[in-house]
Amino acid sequence: MSDTPAALREAHHADVSGGWLRPAVFGAMDGLVTNIALIAGVGGGGVSPRSIVLTGVAGLVAGAISMGLGEYTSVRSANEQVAAEVAKERRELERHPDAEARELADAWVARGLSRDLATQVAEAVRTNPEEALRVHVREELGVDPDDQPSPWAAAISSFLFFSVGAVVPLSTYLLGATSLWLALAVGGVGLFTAGAIVARFTNRAWWSSGLRQLLLGAAAAAATYLIGALIGIQGGL
Repeated sequence: MSDTPAALREAHHADVSGGWLRPAVFGAMDGLVTNIALIAGVGGGGVSPRSIVLTGVAGLVAGAISMGLGEYTSVRSANEQVAAEVAKERRELERHPDAEARELADAWVARGLSRDLATQVAEAVRTNPEEALRVHVREELGVDPDDQPSPWAAAISSFLFFSVGAVVPLSTYLLGATSLWLALAVGGVGLFTAGAIVARFTNRAWWSSGLRQLLLGAAAAAATYLIGALIGIQGGL
């Protein structure tokens, strides 16, 4: 552990702005859970290994495209909403600067500053229109208008990591094995590993984070396996 105060070190906080890390994590987890559940479901129905591979590949392609498009649309829409609110705040600062300065001072008073100090700071901030806009947006919307995530980074990250996660449980079949339980075991290892890696960014115990993800994925696989087995049995009657 470093003796240097955190405030004096660069980048002592992780990136929580939602750029590429969040869609990467969700993409990998979704890819793992989706294809583990798909393989368990069709495998429980008694289909051939070839059909399992076809189902898994179809799930990988469809899921990766869906995740990529979904992340792009979600992040782009969120950014456009922030931009619209920033434009609204800019107009208010231009039309009613005194009222906006009082509003900012009131917010700081509510946080514990004295009225005189809050008013002085608000008056100082309003002398720089662009900085005033950034401060008002941060205080009122809770976002940094200059640090919005890229929709392309989110889409590409989600697409790639979903694909990586989805191929893990398929890997045994692609390498020539035909055991459903081996594929599910490899998928389980992937889930635990992904959860343990996430702990690196959240400061949770690696084994706790890995076990949590493994149990969630196992629950999904068990549900689809039972449904697949039930449909397979009924189809054979």
